[in-house]
Amino acid sequence: MLRDEDVFEYHEKPRPGKLEVVTSKPCLTQRDLSMAYTPGVAKPCLAIEKDPDAAYHYTGKGNLVGVVSNGTAVLGLGDIGALASKPVMEGKGVLFKRFADVDVFDIELNTHDPDEIIRVVKALEPTFGGINLEDIKAPECFYIEETLKQSMNIPVFHDDQHGTAIISSAALINALELVHKRIEDVKVVFCGAGAAGIACAEMYVRMGVRREHVTFVDTVGVIYEGRTEKMNPYKQRFAQKTKLRTLEEAMKGADVFVGVSAKDLVTPAMLKSMAKDPVVFAMANPDPEITYELAVETRPDVIIATGRSDYPNQVNNVLGFPFIFRGALDVRASAINEEMKIAAAKALAALAKQDVPDPVLKAYGLKSLKFGREYLIPKPFDHRVLLWEAPAVAEAAMRTGVARRPLPDLDRYRESLERIMGPSREVMRFVFHKAQSQLQRRIVMPEGEDETVIRAARQIVDQRIASPVLLGRREVIEPKLREVGLDLGGVEVVTPAVAPSFQAFADELYALRQRKGMTPSLARELMADPTMFALMMVRKGEVDGFVGGMYKPYPDTIRPALQIVGLRDGVTRVSALHLLVLKHGLFFCADTMINIEPTADELAEIAILSADTARFFDVEPKVAMLAFSSFGSVRHPIAERGAQAVRLVGARRPDIVIDGEMHLDTAVVEEIVQANYPHSRIKGDANVLVFPALAAGNIGYKLVQRLGGAEAVGPILMGMRRPVNVLAHGTTVADIVNLTAITAVAAETFGKAAPKGRAPQPELVGSGGVAR
Repeated sequence: MLRDEDVFEYHEKPRPGKLEVVTSKPCLTQRDLSMAYTPGVAKPCLAIEKDPDAAYHYTGKGNLVGVVSNGTAVLGLGDIGALASKPVMEGKGVLFKRFADVDVFDIELNTHDPDEIIRVVKALEPTFGGINLEDIKAPECFYIEETLKQSMNIPVFHDDQHGTAIISSAALINALELVHKRIEDVKVVFCGAGAAGIACAEMYVRMGVRREHVTFVDTVGVIYEGRTEKMNPYKQRFAQKTKLRTLEEAMKGADVFVGVSAKDLVTPAMLKSMAKDPVVFAMANPDPEITYELAVETRPDVIIATGRSDYPNQVNNVLGFPFIFRGALDVRASAINEEMKIAAAKALAALAKQDVPDPVLKAYGLKSLKFGREYLIPKPFDHRVLLWEAPAVAEAAMRTGVARRPLPDLDRYRESLERIMGPSREVMRFVFHKAQSQLQRRIVMPEGEDETVIRAARQIVDQRIASPVLLGRREVIEPKLREVGLDLGGVEVVTPAVAPSFQAFADELYALRQRKGMTPSLARELMADPTMFALMMVRKGEVDGFVGGMYKPYPDTIRPALQIVGLRDGVTRVSALHLLVLKHGLFFCADTMINIEPTADELAEIAILSADTARFFDVEPKVAMLAFSSFGSVRHPIAERGAQAVRLVGARRPDIVIDGEMHLDTAVVEEIVQANYPHSRIKGDANVLVFPALAAGNIGYKLVQRLGGAEAVGPILMGMRRPVNVLAHGTTVADIVNLTAITAVAAETFGKAAPKGRAPQPELVGSGGVAR
């Protein structure tokens, strides 16, 4: 329950309101000022005068929406006036920016005259790429929107009408599928004939509901032919030739109830009178026409959706307007037409049938969520809505001829949207493309019975990243695979204890470690451990790589990996790297997990492996050897060790740009280098950061991740003979998918995929690794 004082503090502190204007260009020097304003700004002004479309290149018009209201129908508060509506309009701006990176100016108009609203909004057309009308009462809202759509060449969208219609249409599609009813057969009762109710009904009709099967009930009663009280042309469209006069009468035998009215209007008796498997959308805010608890108690066969977040199936407009405008703006649509709205609804309905990612489950405190009676539509915080809905809207705009800048490639467009979800998505998309374009690699996952791993396997198969090999009991894994919709042909399940290769693997382990305390019986006991079995599969070339260890301490996976798989030729120690993704760039940080106090020679090796890893991500490495000293400013063995490592890398790999030792700010701030270290090969542009010790590396990357807002990819294990990557505790589906993609692409350097031929056998591990 929200406390009043918390709400007021949220809106007031640390600065009043919820929006601010942030510059997208620097204004730090006189030159910047001259370009931002006079005299430089004259150039784009003249270009726009000559070609109005140039405004989309030189101004923010193409990503700017005006949220316009006169405050006459604010939430459940009614006509509270333009000024009092401002917190709602600012909140709308927050949602536009948070979910779809659309910029907003909120405009509150102090007038009840619909023609005056039309004149003002029309005059603002040069400013905006689109107009979102909000909280304007019916029937004026219909007239305002219709007039503006006819007279303006940018999208105009009244969210109170169409947002609810689109989201509830998605819920209706899936609800009818679950109860096996055809949309053209169902009878629908609407309670509430305002903006949302009329718009929902019109959209349902376009989706396939027959107009004669729609019965409206408002504050007067059933809307029937010949009624004159409180009627308008929009209600008249749904006037039926009927003897029904009350909501209670209308509900008898109805298949679907749609409420956009007031709380507690639906009684248990009304619900009992509905047809088998009734669908109830009780969307009155903040309290529904019938509560979820009372509905399911009264009719166990009911499917119910409400506008509340504490009940299943929340019909929340935030699932619509940010993404609809995103798609419309990106193709410079001249309107948001009915086909675009239907495309949005169908995209949402389809997304609800996909596996739900971990961040969504965590956001709602859930362990699992699957398509069904209590999950008809995606949750508002499902980041995938952007990638499904915006492209569907853009495609519909192009198909129907309202797109003024058609997109040449929708797949490329989806990829471009991933930047809004976080920069690491763009980075990993590059790796995914590599994995998808090569022969599918077989990647073994020892924790194959874990639900997180199984859900990750579903995504790995769906995205054609690799062929997962799950270790565990078949009778446990196979039902879970079916639950996430993965047929058994998509993955391989291996139970170590009964695998044909079990004894051969145990014999191999005994041969490897017989002079280090291993006995035949101990080898068989150890080989029953899925991690050991999986690593032996990698060694013997039966799979191309390993991703696992999520339940073990990190050293307990690294140690057997070194013993069984071994190090690459020429490498003396395994090391680990984390890729930190910030808005302004990528940083490869090492060693973050393994080597406590590396020597100069080991630091050099870590730097070389890290540089090669950067090139794996198609990044040209600029390596900074970090310390608490810059180029001898402090005489200390740690600093001298870093400087010696730089010399060693220079001798071994002259192709790598490296310098140091240096402070972190010297590595990443150009002005410091120019002023103090003009001789440095690193000019403040370092992207590979090699830390002098594990304490610095581990704390450093976590500090930037947790306090600096960076996204971390990893740990990526470096130096193994074949790809081995270890999962951290608390790993998510996305973490597993990312590391699997990295592992699969890394396997490309080890020759043919496992099914095509055995990989070269690794040599026994020498001294110097953490396993010793």
